[in-house]
Amino acid sequence: MLVLSNSMNDTGLMEELENKLIHDFLAGNETAFNKLIDKYQQKIYWHARRMLNDHFDADDVTQEVILVIYKKLKTFDFRSSLYTWIYRITTTRSLNYIKKRKVREFFSLDDAPEKELKQNDDIVSNIDNKEKLNRLDKMLKKLPDKQREVFVLRNFEEFSYQEISEITGKSVGALKANYFHALKKVTELMKDDEQR
Repeated sequence: MLVLSNSMNDTGLMEELENKLIHDFLAGNETAFNKLIDKYQQKIYWHARRMLNDHFDADDVTQEVILVIYKKLKTFDFRSSLYTWIYRITTTRSLNYIKKRKVREFFSLDDAPEKELKQNDDIVSNIDNKEKLNRLDKMLKKLPDKQREVFVLRNFEEFSYQEISEITGKSVGALKANYFHALKKVTELMKDDEQR
């Protein structure tokens, strides 16, 4: 029986197991795809959630990303890790969602926390400190998209600048500059928040 474990220390073995699941899925085994999604669905959701600052939007993007993975997995070329490939898709879809939301003038600072508190969903109900999360969401919303993107990828996903460069297509130098500005802004916002 093939088992995927997040605690597995051997990265090479992990990639080998993932690659086997990919090949099995491409050969027609739907169960293999379900195992891959079981491993990555929560990670996709939380990455989208931190990019979009809204549970409902993140849930929509998660479903969209899963469909993209299903349709495009045959194009995965194994040059990067599956993890990097999935995060690249999630980042792109999240940024596209933000652009669409702005065009529709749907970008609101106060709606997301209220909607989340009303939502009785397994993911949201597992959040220990909703107030703290909501404050962080409001701070992240105040960052420009490019700064939020690198801040989330560095601090929540713990990617290196090189990995973020592969995901976003931006230079390491530009990413470092954006991260510096994002960190400075978040630090200022945290100080302001503590003084209230």
